[in-house]
Amino acid sequence: MKYLHLIWAALFRRKSRTFLTLVSILAAFLLFGMLDATRAAFSSGGSVVGVDRLITTSRYSIIQSLPSSLATRMQAVPGVKTVGHANWFGGIYQDPKNFVLSFAVSDNYLDIYHEIQLSPEQRKAFETTRTGAIVGEALAKRFGWKVGDKVPLQSTIFPQRNGDKTWPFDIVGIYTPAKGAANGTDQQFFFHYKYFQEANAYRSLGDTVGWYAIQLTSADKADSVAKAIDALSANSDHETKTQTEQAFNASFAKQLGDIGLIVSAIMGAVFFTLILLTGNTMAQAVRERTNELAVLKTIGFSSRSVLGMVLAEGVLLLVLGGVLGLAIAAVLVPIVAKGSGGMLNLPPIGAQTWLLGIALMVAIGALVGALPAIRAMRLNIVDALAGR
Repeated sequence: MKYLHLIWAALFRRKSRTFLTLVSILAAFLLFGMLDATRAAFSSGGSVVGVDRLITTSRYSIIQSLPSSLATRMQAVPGVKTVGHANWFGGIYQDPKNFVLSFAVSDNYLDIYHEIQLSPEQRKAFETTRTGAIVGEALAKRFGWKVGDKVPLQSTIFPQRNGDKTWPFDIVGIYTPAKGAANGTDQQFFFHYKYFQEANAYRSLGDTVGWYAIQLTSADKADSVAKAIDALSANSDHETKTQTEQAFNASFAKQLGDIGLIVSAIMGAVFFTLILLTGNTMAQAVRERTNELAVLKTIGFSSRSVLGMVLAEGVLLLVLGGVLGLAIAAVLVPIVAKGSGGMLNLPPIGAQTWLLGIALMVAIGALVGALPAIRAMRLNIVDALAGR
């Protein structure tokens, strides 16, 4: 743009004010980048590895158990290769802040989840140890666990039959996730459902499971198999809901809340405040330059040219601060993820986030510059030079 030098000079006419405004914009888009990464982490529960799996839960609530007798009937459905099951445990390690994604699983669970890679020796040790547990490498690193350690987990839900909520486990294996596994795969803790069943104070759990994991003979049969499985319990007191693993993981994450809605609400408040702040900055900047804008019109600048320069000034202000904010977020996201010891599996800032961010920068810049630009375009030269 041939007027870029004029726009740049006008933008930095009051350096301290421009600097403080840029810092505010930078902070807003830094927050946008971090929150969007958080949203993406919670919405990316599925993976290409699990496209041949379905999850069957109660139709009414994920916390309502299902009868164990369903397994045999599910196995007979055409298209089903293997049926396993799991139960939520809700473990805490030493401190309530140390929450552990822990599950009691069936003996064939690892055959269904091939992305959980465990050495043959550790797999055998897991199969033969009643209190044995296997943990993801990120989780083991987070707490400093190693094979052979005895680990007590306190359940937030299930006490043992002696009333004690602290369950002892023996770490017999540390697994690694296969390439393409879902976020958080290496942050989980698995132990035997039989141990959970035998030691649990709620004896009625002996004939129930939390949910079923179904491996298909072909991913193409997912829809027909899901309908057939749900038909097995139709009109019963334990009707089921069978869905893809990705949909199940998304609904499981929503037990913490609707992350997308929370992020959108926060960013809406942030950008609304940003619009007010930058709008005031632009209005003040144009008001201070009324005489200068009149001179530009006097020497031949058209009203459209003045309009364009003021709009460009607003957009440039937002783009400078916004790009710096997203760039810093791109650097901080992997640092935060690494510093969390794997607890936060934040994906890198991707092209989609950059495109959305730049679109917001341009839109907000044009919005905050619109009123000052229209005022500058309609400026009467005589009145402006006279100070009216």
